[in-house]
Amino acid sequence: MSDSSHTLIRVARILSAIILFAIAGIHLFLVFDGVGGVLGILFVLNAIAGVALGIGMLALRGRPLQLAAVLSLLFIVASFASLVLALTVGLFGITETWSFTLVPQTFVIEAVGIPVLAATSVLVARRRKAA
Repeated sequence: MSDSSHTLIRVARILSAIILFAIAGIHLFLVFDGVGGVLGILFVLNAIAGVALGIGMLALRGRPLQLAAVLSLLFIVASFASLVLALTVGLFGITETWSFTLVPQTFVIEAVGIPVLAATSVLVARRRKAA
């Protein structure tokens, strides 16, 4: 595998981790900002998962990295879908508005994160296949 391919995978992994840490940070901030109840618990779990997956994107190699990449993609798709549902029809009885704290930023980060994590998953899988 060429040096440029290794560099591309490294950059994709770092970008993926940054996005995962940003999502985790936003959700944790919202808990400290006063979001409580069931939503607060879900946000704490989201933050824990984002940090764990971000670390996995940076620290793992081989098959565990491939698993972390796919799980990260599924995680961000689920998080984005939850936000869209909360903004439109409601989710678990919670209806979200665009004016709520960090909703537009979360929407953009997660929308950008989906193709980044999809590309990272493909790159990692191709590298494993080539090896």
